[in-house]
Amino acid sequence: MLETTNLRKTFKKQVAVDDVNLYLEKGEAVGLLGPNGAGKSTTISMMSSLIKPTMGDVTWHGKSIVEDPSVIRLHLGVVPQEIALYKELTAHENLKFFGKIYGLKGKKLENEIAHVLEMVGLTERKNDLVKNYSGGMQRRINIAVALLHEPEVIIMDEPTVGIDPQSRNYILEMVRRLNHEKGMTVLYTSHYMEEVERLCDRIYIMDNGRIIASGTKQELTSILSSEETILIELDRPYPELTLELEKIEEVLRVVETDKGMKLIVPKNSRLLGKVFRVADKHKAQMVSVNVQVPTLEDVFLHLTGRKLRD
Repeated sequence: MLETTNLRKTFKKQVAVDDVNLYLEKGEAVGLLGPNGAGKSTTISMMSSLIKPTMGDVTWHGKSIVEDPSVIRLHLGVVPQEIALYKELTAHENLKFFGKIYGLKGKKLENEIAHVLEMVGLTERKNDLVKNYSGGMQRRINIAVALLHEPEVIIMDEPTVGIDPQSRNYILEMVRRLNHEKGMTVLYTSHYMEEVERLCDRIYIMDNGRIIASGTKQELTSILSSEETILIELDRPYPELTLELEKIEEVLRVVETDKGMKLIVPKNSRLLGKVFRVADKHKAQMVSVNVQVPTLEDVFLHLTGRKLRD
């Protein structure tokens, strides 16, 4: 129902989005996963007709929204990464203002406001000024605005950035209900791996403006079906240990983590003994060592050579 074809966007000499092809089927939840600066926000800005691509096209049921943005706008809800609310107004006043922009009025508008306030759990706080809301509550009203006109598809650009775990969980569960119970099509961008894994049927991994992999979680993790991960927790960083482990021929990738390092190696490679000897040589204190099946995070590390939040 929504598709990009060879989508490209440049700003002066900087290529922000480079030949991106992706699609959404009706009722799907699709994840667009990548680190900050990967090109996710620029891509969805073009998909939602906010900016025009330098090259390529975006189509809604086969009709170009580059040529005619009106074909999608009444069917689309967008939750921007930044809070797009008037903080000196109440939640109800914000919703009424944006509802009128959508063309809603009278009893229909008030009914939709009541509905979305209940959906985001803020009915009791509707007459409070938005500036007095917590970050999580502001995020929820941001989402409510995008849902007012009952869109067929909603695009959410990192809607949980900078909020507390309780609000984050509330938003994730709400997105799941919108998709599973109401059949709403969702494009969800994030740099939180666990969110995309929890919500999405299919996933696109984006880095440096390009789609570098796509598929279901199972299809993506099968990229490393012949590999396994050695997760090492250390008492402190050992840069020289990392450098030496990278020189071991059988080691495919070494990535430093918050507590140590992660090695991607061929399955059944029996490298642990060699790793222990190298660690002993550098007097590195290992807190724990675990061998595990590769995760989606490991696939990302393998493809890009860096952590998702780098």
